[in-house]
Amino acid sequence: MTCRSITVHTIQEWAKASEFLSGRNQPGGSVETQVHEILDSVLSKGDEALIAYTAKFDCPDFAPPLRVAAQDIARAAASVPVQNRDQISAAADNIRTFHESQLEKSWFVTRPDGTILGQRVIPVDAVGLYVPGGQGGNTPLISTLLMNAIPAQVAGVPRLVVCTPPRKDGTINPNILAAAHLLDIDEVYRVGGAWSIGAMAFGTASIAPVDVIAGPGNIFVTTAKRLVQGKVGIDMIAGPSEVLVLADGTARIPWLAADLLSQAEHDPLASAICVTDDKRIAEELPAELDRQCKALPRDSIARQSLEDWGAVVLTPDMRLAVAIANQVAPEHLEIYTRDPWAIMPQIRHAGTIFMGANSPEPLGDYFAGPNHVLPTMGTARFSSALSVQTFCKKSSIIAASPTFLLQSAPTIAALARLEGLEGHARSIEQRSKR
Repeated sequence: MTCRSITVHTIQEWAKASEFLSGRNQPGGSVETQVHEILDSVLSKGDEALIAYTAKFDCPDFAPPLRVAAQDIARAAASVPVQNRDQISAAADNIRTFHESQLEKSWFVTRPDGTILGQRVIPVDAVGLYVPGGQGGNTPLISTLLMNAIPAQVAGVPRLVVCTPPRKDGTINPNILAAAHLLDIDEVYRVGGAWSIGAMAFGTASIAPVDVIAGPGNIFVTTAKRLVQGKVGIDMIAGPSEVLVLADGTARIPWLAADLLSQAEHDPLASAICVTDDKRIAEELPAELDRQCKALPRDSIARQSLEDWGAVVLTPDMRLAVAIANQVAPEHLEIYTRDPWAIMPQIRHAGTIFMGANSPEPLGDYFAGPNHVLPTMGTARFSSALSVQTFCKKSSIIAASPTFLLQSAPTIAALARLEGLEGHARSIEQRSKR
């Protein structure tokens, strides 16, 4: 059997049955001490530390410069087949179109007394984008670069920095450079790992510091982002990938299995769960998962994921299935039912909701347009996908009229004195002495 089968009749039974998922919060021993050492080294030694760590972990013969020359980016982009470049461009267009709808405008309101109040929305000055190497650079995460860079560009961020680990020969996969070239990003560095996060947060001789760092990574990269948060902004603390599929009797079992495996193949810690009110699906899906899993190149990863964190859950009705989905608050939620629009309003917590048989999760990963950087591990209860707002900040505007100030002065002074802040009160009262 590829994954566990569970039958529940109440949400309380699910709470007990789902205890196996809590182990995903503890993927191994703490790496925080090691990451602290790396960040301290980058802070004190700068480029020297970046070169040493890159040589140790990525490229044994690594030598500066860290930055990829503009002509090398252009040359690499030209070496990528035209078909590949066109595919990257098509995805980028969809992603840009979606995120342009997220733009917020500054706004102002005027009170009858002439006071002007408002909010100004502006982008941060610089963003650092982390792009994992992907199996030594052999599986370039192009979609990661597109999904992180394009919202920042739509926001109007003037400086984008890309850090990505080099391959063993010191080069960057040309597909990554082609994507950067397509997006007119020319500040690309051959450096990855937790040390690149430190470089973008603190700055070195070669890499000027940024204001926000975005992009996924392994546990070391994620820990580094958590530790520098406050010095810089970050997109989110993301955990392993996950999908939950709500399926009724109309769902095709081979398609269900393929969708679950599309997440299971990511990582041994990925979670793939199907919740159904159909007994036939509950009985037949595990065998189909096993059959399809054997045909995957990443069979061992997918199988480990399903065995440890996967499940086929049978419920008496879709009402309970929806309640389970809301309790899990998954990164990706597929509603694979006869009428997904009837169920969607009942969903409270999910990173992205995929509606119907024609909306499998990989459509969102690469091409549809919405961002694939999403909250995981139940954090969809209170957080959202990476967006244009991730790279913007808001300032409130107050331009008070003399009338508003004078009329409000007694109340403001009284409130200040209730809090024991006499200086606040006198600052207001000074304006009354005209």
